[in-house]
Amino acid sequence: MDVFDAIIGRRSCRKFLPGAVSDADIEKILEAGNWAPSPANQQPWEFVVITDPGIKARIFTESEACRKKLFERSGWKWLEKFSIDFVKEAAVIVAVVGDPRKSGADMFLDEGAGRGYLEGCSAAVQNMMLAAHALGLGSLWFSLFEAAAVRQVLGLDAGKDPVALLCIGRPGTVPASKRKDFREKTTYLR
Repeated sequence: MDVFDAIIGRRSCRKFLPGAVSDADIEKILEAGNWAPSPANQQPWEFVVITDPGIKARIFTESEACRKKLFERSGWKWLEKFSIDFVKEAAVIVAVVGDPRKSGADMFLDEGAGRGYLEGCSAAVQNMMLAAHALGLGSLWFSLFEAAAVRQVLGLDAGKDPVALLCIGRPGTVPASKRKDFREKTTYLR
């Protein structure tokens, strides 16, 4: 698959069909994530592969509580009806866990803790989503959770940051996405 076709064709999948994802496909997706760029080549990510229905159910429960809290605090009407059933439907959830101690040189700047680990983990997530798409799978970068709750569910060290939960599986209906023209969001300084 051409990289531009993959970038433009990939969609966030919120409806997964039943069926497993092969270990070989999971490993290809993880390998793609592992080749992401990161500040000072710190490779600040770790991956936790979740297929256990009980753990997915616990993540769903914690995320549902987070969704309700966010609705109450924000008043955003869409959150009240937003279904996160895809967390239970996805064949696999890959937790992308960042290590803030592997942030790169920016952690020594005046603005405080570095963001480099977040940026590296984000690049890994994008690589993994493109790899899933190239394999004919659907994916969703899920971030509607409290880090402390997911840290507890997954048994992570207190110093680790669950940056994203990547839901992966056989895609159901995926609606078309719209984008504003990049020219509306671009400034050239020449």
